[in-house]
Amino acid sequence: MNLDWKLALSERAELANNAAGELNARISQLEALKAGAALAILDDRKVIQVAGEDAEAFLQGQLSSDVRELADESRAQYSSYSSAKGRMLASFLAWRSQGVFYLAVSADLADFVVKRLSMFVLRSKVKVSIADDLVLVGVGGMVAAEALGLDPALVAAVTPRGVLPTPSGRLIALPGAGFMLAAEAEGAAIGEKLLQSSALISSEVWGWRDIDAGIPWLTLSTQEQFVPQMANMELIGGVSFKKGCYPGQEIVARSQYLGKMKRRLFKVSFQQFAPVGTKLFSPGVAGQSIGMIAAVCQVAAECYQGLVVVQFQAWEDGIYADEACTIKLQQLELPYSLNEDAAN
Repeated sequence: MNLDWKLALSERAELANNAAGELNARISQLEALKAGAALAILDDRKVIQVAGEDAEAFLQGQLSSDVRELADESRAQYSSYSSAKGRMLASFLAWRSQGVFYLAVSADLADFVVKRLSMFVLRSKVKVSIADDLVLVGVGGMVAAEALGLDPALVAAVTPRGVLPTPSGRLIALPGAGFMLAAEAEGAAIGEKLLQSSALISSEVWGWRDIDAGIPWLTLSTQEQFVPQMANMELIGGVSFKKGCYPGQEIVARSQYLGKMKRRLFKVSFQQFAPVGTKLFSPGVAGQSIGMIAAVCQVAAECYQGLVVVQFQAWEDGIYADEACTIKLQQLELPYSLNEDAAN
């Protein structure tokens, strides 16, 4: 397979990632993203493909979402993969194309997920592998329509998680704003077209739009830390309570029906950098961690926004990103309700 096009995109990604290390450049990238005129090579994610005549039944017994809903290939869905104890091993954005299932996942978890899923294939007619022929590209606003040769009215009408086929790959509408293109072999050429009307930004800056939309992406630093509801997965359509068994299903169902969740995913801001995986503390629970940072992005000088999984009740006494309680977190509004009856 000719990988020159992937190399071209990787070089572009490296340029954007390096530029984002300088604050003014990062802020400019963020402004372009908010304006809907940004392009990001999502090199922090990989795509897993699950193919074979038993693929649907196999994934139905492994993931938290109902993958049968992807049958007409016009919709994508968020999903998760858990241990037997109900703790998430990975989270995904899943879609189907020409009968093959695709799972976008954090790059640092991709090989682990492929190996683990493959352990359970047994005699099923299923093959799980990394989709080396795909590159994920984040596209802001409507600039994708012209570059991909799509009717602007069609692109404008697509709802979040809607999937549009294009000559360059599947275009998936994301919650909040923007699109993700699963680019095939024409990806480099399409990237050049998109750059005529878009600013190249880093994958880290692109991650802000997931923070703003309240979409969690599990990484190696947060693996096995949360059950799906702690990360609001059922509120973004990533958990089905009507399907059959899957790893951790009993724990997930019990968490849903036996009372309110004690921990939830919140959007926050804070003034000093703290990486993903940082434990959170509250003066009301001295010496004991009450949560964890799940995502973070710098948005201005001495200003960061992120997603955290934390105990509801701890907000009353304040939540901090250090045990000395000096880095205080301020709660920001999510675009969806945390009311457990409001799952979408």
